Amino acid sequence: MLDTTRFNTRRRQRRPGAWLHLKGRHVGAWAFALNRLAGLGLVLYLILHLFVLSLLAKGPRAWDDFVALAKSPLILPLDVILLAGILYHGLNGVRIALIGVGIGVRQHKTMFWTLMVIVAVLLAVGTWGFITV
Repeated sequence: MLDTTRFNTRRRQRRPGAWLHLKGRHVGAWAFALNRLAGLGLVLYLILHLFVLSLLAKGPRAWDDFVALAKSPLILPLDVILLAGILYHGLNGVRIALIGVGIGVRQHKTMFWTLMVIVAVLLAVGTWGFITV
């Protein structure tokens, strides 16, 4: 018979947002937290995007006012943040999928840092494109 008194049967309680406490954690924890934040940001953007599209129902004047706002230089940092979230979340998703099928498990840190360099380069190119248009 199994003696269950030796085992701690209490479940460890996790605080909300515990995955954001990254002090002393490894690269994988940082990648995980950044991926979640990027995903949450993209969900919020999707909701905002649907709200903005509803301006089409209010007529051409409401849409033209929004387009004028969207072309202002104040919106450029938001576009850059959106591009950063899309690039990071997408490319990190590919890294996670590769690790999930067993490709590059031992090299996950190298893959992460390579991913960050690729994101930085693509973000710089995209930002330059935003500025010159």
